[in-house]
Amino acid sequence: MTVVTQPDVTVIIGAYEAMPYLVECLASVEVQTIDPARMEVIAVDDGSTDGTGEYLEEFADRAPMPVTVIRQDNSGGPSGPRNVGLGKAAGRYVFFLDADDRLGPEALERMVAMADKNGTDVVLGKVEGINRIPPKSMWGKTLDRTDVFSSNIKFTLSAQKLFRRALLEKHGMRFDESLWTGEDALFTMEAYLRADGVSVVADYPCYYLVGREDGKHVTKTGSYTLRFDSARALMKLIADMVPAGAKRDTLMIRPFLITLLPQFGPKFVTDDEEVRRHKFELAQPLMDAYWTPGVARRLKVHERLRLHLVAVRRPELLLDVVKFVKAKKQAAAILEKRGTRVYLVYPHFRSKEAGIPDQVFLAEPREARAFEGYREAAANSFLRRALRKIRRMLPSGGFGAAAA
Repeated sequence: MTVVTQPDVTVIIGAYEAMPYLVECLASVEVQTIDPARMEVIAVDDGSTDGTGEYLEEFADRAPMPVTVIRQDNSGGPSGPRNVGLGKAAGRYVFFLDADDRLGPEALERMVAMADKNGTDVVLGKVEGINRIPPKSMWGKTLDRTDVFSSNIKFTLSAQKLFRRALLEKHGMRFDESLWTGEDALFTMEAYLRADGVSVVADYPCYYLVGREDGKHVTKTGSYTLRFDSARALMKLIADMVPAGAKRDTLMIRPFLITLLPQFGPKFVTDDEEVRRHKFELAQPLMDAYWTPGVARRLKVHERLRLHLVAVRRPELLLDVVKFVKAKKQAAAILEKRGTRVYLVYPHFRSKEAGIPDQVFLAEPREARAFEGYREAAANSFLRRALRKIRRMLPSGGFGAAAA
């Protein structure tokens, strides 16, 4: 009698016109150091015409682990194949692998061990880029257990993570097939928020993000309206799951900065009048609903200024600011209040006609520290004053003399 044990991890590969990248992708699966009996692969060919489906079937015949190949008509995006794979998965964990990319040899073994050791529901493995720039800010150190509020993981919302399948099933989580871009951000953010802890493997490259020479990345294609759809969906999810306040503001930085702000970046200068008007129209409900002083305060001055001008519906002023930023000019700094305040002189600073509040141009400490003469008005200024008073009362020579 054969005892069928549950695999530890199911690798789900959605593939569309993936040759020749698929060859190295599957080779990276084949050399995983985790015991082949502990894993399974479910590969979904999404209507390819370049031999992708045939190569997957060939791989299934020779692979050391169980491989299921599903061939279907083209669904138009990555969500459909991932959902099909998820519906067939039997592993305790699932990992979504894009057919262009590849895994580090120890990736699955390390990530499964990390989740088992800490009881966490999501594991991020360090990402490195090959002809692509990967996210970087979350790989500072390995974290056994963290969450989306106290780390930088909100800046990597791609689907290439290890997820505990019981979490996904408990909440009926699937990728939104109505979104043409940003569907993985929605899925991953929901998983972060519902997870009982998240782990980060930062000391080993688990995932290689490969830049295709033909430039066919879903994230790089599609019109600007799709970006607004993506921002709207992510902002709504965050608002639905996190009460208004500092925690929500911390998460809202992600869609404002990564999805919305680029629509008002250098491209805005070359957009025609109709597109500019439409972008403002699409942005208005999002600005009205989710743009708060708490979000604004967490941004750099040029980011905050551009979004402020979108919020107050001033496209003509925004154009000047975008041109200034596009030219990569360094804004001059004005130091006030004995160096404790740094204002950055972007276009329309203290212009009566523009009427933009000074607060919009005020650099937060992280940005202000780059300017000579800045003095941090710390919360411990009372303590500093007390120490100065003590120094004055001590014999000449101060603390050193007293301690001698």
